[in-house]
Amino acid sequence: MKALTLIVAGDPDQLTGGYRYDARVAQGLGAEGWDVDVVGLAGRFPEPDAVASHALDSALTALPDGARVVIDGLAMSGLPAIVERHASRLPITALIHHPLADETGLDAAQQQRFRISETRALAAVERVIVTSVYTAHRLADFDVPAEKRFVIEPGVAPSELATGAGDGVTRLLCVATLTPRKGQDLLVDALAELTDLPWQCELIGGLDRADAFVADVTARIERHGLGERIHLLGGVPSESLGAYYRDADLFVLPSHYEGYGMVITEALAHGLPVVTTTGGALSHTLPDTAGIKVPPGDVVALREALRRMLEDAESYRRYRDGARQARDDLNDWTTASAAFARALDAPLATRHAQTSGAKS
Repeated sequence: MKALTLIVAGDPDQLTGGYRYDARVAQGLGAEGWDVDVVGLAGRFPEPDAVASHALDSALTALPDGARVVIDGLAMSGLPAIVERHASRLPITALIHHPLADETGLDAAQQQRFRISETRALAAVERVIVTSVYTAHRLADFDVPAEKRFVIEPGVAPSELATGAGDGVTRLLCVATLTPRKGQDLLVDALAELTDLPWQCELIGGLDRADAFVADVTARIERHGLGERIHLLGGVPSESLGAYYRDADLFVLPSHYEGYGMVITEALAHGLPVVTTTGGALSHTLPDTAGIKVPPGDVVALREALRRMLEDAESYRRYRDGARQARDDLNDWTTASAAFARALDAPLATRHAQTSGAKS
C-alpha cells in the first residue's frame, strides 16, 4: 500500500475551498488504496510564529527517510528553511492553491517577504501541484520550472439541481470566507443601489479570519439599511450547504482574485448561473455561457451585472441554461484524485508541463 502524509495549517476540517480540496483529495486517494495521514499544524499561518515552525519541523522529523509528503502551501511557504532541511531525505510535494504573495490587502513589504519566502520554499521541493492552469503559469514568476508543475483542477460532488424558493424573490448566494480578497464589501455596496428589485442575499463563510473586514461589511449592511435583505450566516457545515444552493437563483462571487474558485464549479454543479469577476483564474473557471464576469473591484460593473440578472428574464434564462449545460461537463473528485495520484508518481526528468484531471 502506498503511504502519504498530507500536512496542512491548522484544523484540517476547515470549510474553505482550499481545505475542502485537500480533504477531498485525501479521501479519494484513500479510496484508491493509499494510506493517507492528514496532519494539522498548530501555530499561526501564513506568517508563522515559533509554534508553527516547531510544528512543521516536528511533523517532518517524525517521517522516515523517503516517506512521501504533500505540504499545503499555507503551511510551508513561510518556512523555507525547514522545508530545505528535510528536502534531501523526503520527496516533498507542495500543494499550491494560489501564491500567498497574491493575497489582497498586503502591503509592499509583506508581498516581498512572501515572494522571497515562497520562491525559496518552492525551489526546495521535488514537485508542485496547483489547482489551475492560471496558478501554474503564475508560479513561473516564482522560478518554478515547468517540469515540476502539475495542474490538478478540483472536482465536484453530484449535486441537486437548484430550483429556487419559488416565492417570487430572487435568492442570491455567496459562499466565501469574509476576507478582503473575497470582496463582500463590494457586493453590499452594489446591492444597496438595487433595493427597487425583489431579492434576498445569503452570505455564507467564516467570520473569524479578518475581524476588521467583517466589522466593515456589517457596518455597510447597517448603513444601507439592508439588515433584512442581506444575511451574514457565518460558516455552514458542508452537509447543510446543499439546501442553500437548492433554494438559490443566482450565485455571486465578487473576489478580487482566486487561484481557481471552487465555489464557482460547485454553483455550476447545481445549475446556478453566476456573477463573478475576472480576478485571477476566475476568468477561466466560469464558462462565458454560464454567467457574467466583471473586472475585480468595479462596483458599478458588478451592480449592472446583478441588475441584468434580476431584471432581464431572457438573459437570466440563457445563463441558467448555460450553467445547466456546463454541469454535465464538470469533473468529479474520483477523476481529480486519480490525476493527483498520477502526478505524485510521474517522472520528472523528461516530462514537460502538463494539465491533469481537466476535461476539454
